Amino acid sequence: MMPGKQWGMPFDTSYLPPTQSDVVIIGGGILGLSVAFWLKKLESRRGAIRVLVVEQDHTFFFSQYSRASSTGPSVGGIWQQFSVPENVQLSRFSINFLRNINEHLAVVDAPLVDLRFSPSGCLLLASEKDAATLESNVNMQRQEGAKVCLMSPEQLRNKFPWINVEGVALASYGMEDEGWFDAWSLFEGLRRKVQSMGVLLYQGEVTRFITSSSQMETTSGEQVVLKRIHKVHVKINKSLEYQPVECSVVINAAGAWSGKVAELAGIGKGLPGTLQGTKLPVEPRKRYVHLWHCPQGPGLETPLVADINGVYFRREGLGSNYLGGCSPTEEEEPDPTNLEVDHDFFQNKVWPHLIQRVPSFKTLKVKSAWAGYYDYNTFDQNGVVGPHPLVVNMYFATGFSGHGLQHSPGIGRAVAEMVLEGEFKTIDMSPFFFNRFYLEEKLQEYRIL
Repeated sequence: MMPGKQWGMPFDTSYLPPTQSDVVIIGGGILGLSVAFWLKKLESRRGAIRVLVVEQDHTFFFSQYSRASSTGPSVGGIWQQFSVPENVQLSRFSINFLRNINEHLAVVDAPLVDLRFSPSGCLLLASEKDAATLESNVNMQRQEGAKVCLMSPEQLRNKFPWINVEGVALASYGMEDEGWFDAWSLFEGLRRKVQSMGVLLYQGEVTRFITSSSQMETTSGEQVVLKRIHKVHVKINKSLEYQPVECSVVINAAGAWSGKVAELAGIGKGLPGTLQGTKLPVEPRKRYVHLWHCPQGPGLETPLVADINGVYFRREGLGSNYLGGCSPTEEEEPDPTNLEVDHDFFQNKVWPHLIQRVPSFKTLKVKSAWAGYYDYNTFDQNGVVGPHPLVVNMYFATGFSGHGLQHSPGIGRAVAEMVLEGEFKTIDMSPFFFNRFYLEEKLQEYRIL
């Protein structure tokens, strides 16, 4: 340095995340961005809350699509035909959000968000064994305000003449507020909006939590250790360097990897059968989506169809293309360490069922296929929302096992309400609390696509 020159910092640190943020959201997928949006939307004054979103996948914020995210294997469906009332309420909240998307996500001097929503409805088929459950679910869905009708095999054949009703005892059909939308457009719209609201998006990996601990005794006399996270270590991409980020709240929205993030915070590392030893049961499960062409296939009025065996499909655009697939059985679960597509799975497990239900699909030609990860909750295939009972400032938004995308607006709002208000205001999501894993109280859905 020359004499008389002012000393300056020798290194550029602009690539580092900030050293302090009120909220650190781990996971930059649709759920993480939704939580970020609602935190900023509901803050008491503009700029009151500093929010940092950390995403490990370097393609996530900068490429057009990340197959590794839980958005990757989604076909963008939205339906109200759930067996858990809170899921129906989430669908109804989400459809209102999506219907008025640009009231929420419009950004000055940016193009409007076009979700390309196709309101073709969803059709669930049931066998004799499941018909009574389907009917009971529809009664509950109607009580929640959903417009869903039951259809006999004859009614089904009259409305959709392309369908073979063999083995179908009953069907439910969403007449309003169901169909599918472009998942990528919602992701892009949320990303652009939160950045305009001052949210920082950063690519890196969370490798450590700095915590403090205190002991307390539960009402049952059990000694438990309460933890509070004070700092999050964010590892810089392609470097050994990391940045400690001081924070007040951590949101675990890490999708398929949220179980590992929870472990990093010490969750599940106590004695088996104790609250301290209860793990977050979320892991990556690989799912395939197939795109095929069939000029003889069902027409433009085709809904999203979920067959009795788990096979589903819908139209894609106007050119006789279709998207679909099927979740494998536990015994058939593919290796989740890679995203390679097993094309035999379609040939052996999906196509025969498609032909049986829609005979015209016999002539289909597969055009492409891809794989992505579900944030699969092995306990009951339903989401985890709200704070951890022992790591008191870690909140969850994960584990929705395939329906997180469609419910993301409502989930994001619920988590933001819990962080800011200490309670749910819009939808009571307490059945989705972490405690149910310890209490072994399943929140089971009748059918997950």
